[in-house]
Formats: sequence, structure tokens, C-alpha cells
Amino acid sequence: MKKRIFTGAATALVTPMKDDGRVNYEVLENLVNSQIENNIDALVICGTTGEKSTLRYDEHVKVIETAVKAAAGRVPIIAGTGSNDTVYSVELCEDAALVGADAFLMVAPYYNKTSQAGLVAHYNYIADRVTKPIILYNVPSRTGVAIKPETYLELSKHENIVAVKEANGDLSSVAKTRYLCGDNLDIYSGNDDQTIPMMALGGIGVISVLSNIMPMTMHKMCEAFLEGDTKTAGELQVKTTGLVNALFSDVNPIPVKEAMNLMGMNVGPCRLPLVSMNEAARLNLIEKLKELELI
Repeated sequence: MKKRIFTGAATALVTPMKDDGRVNYEVLENLVNSQIENNIDALVICGTTGEKSTLRYDEHVKVIETAVKAAAGRVPIIAGTGSNDTVYSVELCEDAALVGADAFLMVAPYYNKTSQAGLVAHYNYIADRVTKPIILYNVPSRTGVAIKPETYLELSKHENIVAVKEANGDLSSVAKTRYLCGDNLDIYSGNDDQTIPMMALGGIGVISVLSNIMPMTMHKMCEAFLEGDTKTAGELQVKTTGLVNALFSDVNPIPVKEAMNLMGMNVGPCRLPLVSMNEAARLNLIEKLKELELI
């Protein structure tokens, strides 16, 4: 079996900003330390939730480096280095590795909308040129292209392609991927509301937005399931459902940043083109946070 990056819950960490839009590196260090103190199993830096798309190249690398230094080897740091430009992805992977990233999260090429054969060529080109393991990221609602189970099978043959963050919302497709790839491709849920259903199909954890505000809960949910306590795991899944729905009532990471600010974490605003939640959605978010005694 290939090297496993992590088991359990990883947080797709927000990138904190100052009011003027600059990255707040001091708060970023605090978030990393707080996540680790609350038993998170890994951290994903500069993913969708980390507003990767609006980070300049130098900021992107510095955010990864800051997280690596703050974590100090206590948990794996997984860097979001995916792009619709294959060569650019390789360059970003190289710099992320230089500053200490342990693995890469690579979203399917967006906007170009390549074929399944193009996906194989894209990922294999990158995997041939990097030294760290790769987690594929399938989120067709954002990219416009879905990675099919048969394509996972082909990609899983590469030693550096070790896992997938699956956010296609299709549990039947997940089952097929598990059937075709077996232990040759680890599966992480990319949707908080499907963590336990996906683990029931052989997944080994989640890359979570919710764990920005409930890291211990997400860690315990995955831990309970993996230890055979499916009752506790299921109860935690159900308990968090209302808040998860509120966190995805607007484009991620708008609601989670709002929630973190309400909880006093001072993560600041999102960068344009993302704007604040409407008042009705914000009030619902506040209600769900109060239900779980988070504010």
C-alpha cells in the first residue's frame, strides 16, 4: 500500500485577511496552533477555503511556509497547488515543497474543462515531476469537469498519486471508485455532510470546512467511526447538520469566515469577488452557532 498522508479530519484552513485585504500572517499562526491543540489530524493550506484563487504567487508560497513553520512537524501540511495550467502547477509544487509542505492537494483543471484522457495526462505529468504525494480533488460544481472512477483507476497506478478528496456528492460514484481502486487510492470526503456516509464506503477521513470552527468534533467523529463506534460518529454527523447547511448557504468560505469572526477569531473579510453574506443567511448562521453553544 502507498504512503498514507493522514487518517481522520483535516481542516481546509481559511486564509485570514486584514481589513485592507493583506494576509494576516500572525492570525494564521494562531489558527494553526489552535487547530493542532484541538487534535486536528492534518491541515490543508491554500485550498478553496483558503482563497487560493486570489492569492498572488508570493503570498501563496508564504502562506504555506507560515503554516509549515507554525505546525513544526506536529501534523502534515497539505498545500493546495492545483491549477488549470499544468506547468504552473509543477512550479507551485516545487516551491511548496521547498518551504516544507508534506503533500499536495490538486484540484481538477477548471475552465479549460479537459477530457478524462486530459485529466490522466495532466496529473501524470505533474506526478512525474514532484517528490511529494498528491491528493486529487474532485469538485465538479466549481471546475465544470468530474473525475470518473475509471480515471481514478488509471491515475492510482502512479506511485505519487495516493488519495482523492471527493466532493462530487455522488455516493454511488464513490462506491465504484472504492471497488475499482481498493487500497491503492485513499478516499477523503470533501463534503462535511457526507463524512460518515463516505467513510462507510471505505473512506478514511474528511477534508473539512466545519473543522475551522469545530476541529475537536470533526476529529472525534472520524476517530469514533474508525474505532468502530458508529453510533457516536453518526450522532455527531447529525448534530452538526444544521450548522453545516448554514456554512454552505453562501459561497465557501464566506459563511465560515463570518462564523469565525463571530467567534472572535479575527480572520477578516474575504477578497473580492466574494462579498459578505446577506442578512437573512447571517442570522440563520448565528442561530445555528448558538444551538451548538459556539457563540
